[in-house]
Amino acid sequence: MTDWTQGYVADIAYTYGYYPELNPLRLKLAFLNAGLTPPEVGTACELGFGQGISVNLHAAATVTKWHGTDFNPAHAAFAQNLAAQSGASAHLVDQAFDEFCTRQDLPEFDFIGLHGIWSWVSDENRRIIVDFIRRKLKVGGVLYISYNTQPGWAAMVPMQELLSAHADTMSADGSGIVPRIDGALDFADRLLAVNPQFAQSNPQIAERLSHIKKQNRHYVAHEYFNNEWYPMSFRSVSEWLAPAKLSWACSANLIDAIDVVNLTKEQQVLLDDIPDPLFRQTVRDFCVNQQFRRDYWVKGRQPLSSLDQIEHLKALRLLLVQPGADVSLKVRGSLGEATLQTSVYGVIVDSLSDHCIKTLGDLAASLEHKGISFSQVVQGAMVFMAAGAVALIPDSSEVLRAQSSARSINDQLIRRARSHNEPSFLASPMTGGAVSVSRFHQLFLGEVHRGVEQPKAMAKALLTLLKSQGVRLLKESQAIETDKDILKELERQASKFLADYLPIYRILQLA
Repeated sequence: MTDWTQGYVADIAYTYGYYPELNPLRLKLAFLNAGLTPPEVGTACELGFGQGISVNLHAAATVTKWHGTDFNPAHAAFAQNLAAQSGASAHLVDQAFDEFCTRQDLPEFDFIGLHGIWSWVSDENRRIIVDFIRRKLKVGGVLYISYNTQPGWAAMVPMQELLSAHADTMSADGSGIVPRIDGALDFADRLLAVNPQFAQSNPQIAERLSHIKKQNRHYVAHEYFNNEWYPMSFRSVSEWLAPAKLSWACSANLIDAIDVVNLTKEQQVLLDDIPDPLFRQTVRDFCVNQQFRRDYWVKGRQPLSSLDQIEHLKALRLLLVQPGADVSLKVRGSLGEATLQTSVYGVIVDSLSDHCIKTLGDLAASLEHKGISFSQVVQGAMVFMAAGAVALIPDSSEVLRAQSSARSINDQLIRRARSHNEPSFLASPMTGGAVSVSRFHQLFLGEVHRGVEQPKAMAKALLTLLKSQGVRLLKESQAIETDKDILKELERQASKFLADYLPIYRILQLA
């Protein structure tokens, strides 16, 4: 019998994650900050979409026509159901790459996304993917690709092989993937307990294993226990992508553009002395001990003049999508956590806290008298967008055209929230993608959609739902015991939801 999994973990579902780098609207800020012309995206494709959260929310929140595949039929079935309910243009199948990528009925694409695929497939599949990109990505089109990379994973490569070998050879026949994972991790602990020289030479391994043990087993299974697992250097990836005529554009991780939180002054000087952009990225990976890269590549790099760059940046429309009081002024880069200046970045947040759409140009002009420069405003937009606090807003006509499909998929997701904790995202036509919305906030939105906007009534409805499922409410990691206390806590949360979040959700067209 043919093994359709090709060594990839398929007996446990992947997580319900959303990946904002796959939002074509988001790449505009990254490209313009790098001085490059961003494409207009009308057709897009995601290879290996997992549960299909990103592809469906991007299709529902925009007028972009999406295609995609994930070879796992359980994933594809869930994703197809979401697409059918939303009515958005999302054509999703469960074909392997060799079948999907050779189809003759697919259009050319402005954007192709590969999140968490490249490191976990065979060389044969990589060749198929590169050939697909060569043939199907339009001139001027963008590839998003993320992957485990060297040198950050260098010490973990032999440990991953050990974990995978233990799961394959030392587990009981017929045991599920989760017991095999737990058994492999327990064995790794036993190995470290005898103080092997490998651990002495690589002291970070103990901390990495401790972190893995705390992670969701669905994620761990797909991350570490596939037959194919190959962290690849940036140089190697660039060589793989060369036949597709791609040029590296910029990092899709917006924080990477903020040198001060990632690189020492000496490292910045070293990198500034390297004229070749690809070699500079390779050296940078050594400086930050890069473990996971998220990059945009483009077929036909189009630099902008300084004037055009500034004018295009000034035209970008921004919206604060969190309560201003919730926006953190902490930012984490490769050098650790840094605190942003309140006198600059706190003021930027305050200026956006009315939750009105503002262009970067208008925002900068309003802050000029406070000594805040345009470059600081752009940097603030990069930092706050990376944190999910700020979003780019498309043209009003695009927002109108996406309203119906966004509302339909959100109705389905809110119904699902009655019995599931995930996914914790809803589609917003105002952002062209997803907004993080917790399960309780989705349930409160469900009450709002029914016309209920009183904290006590909302709390009672949630209490009845939680009790019917035997769910216990936690506060500060402690279970709340009595119905009276649970009702009090739910009423408190409902009041905060109505006061602080519902006005924003209405602006985002979630309510």
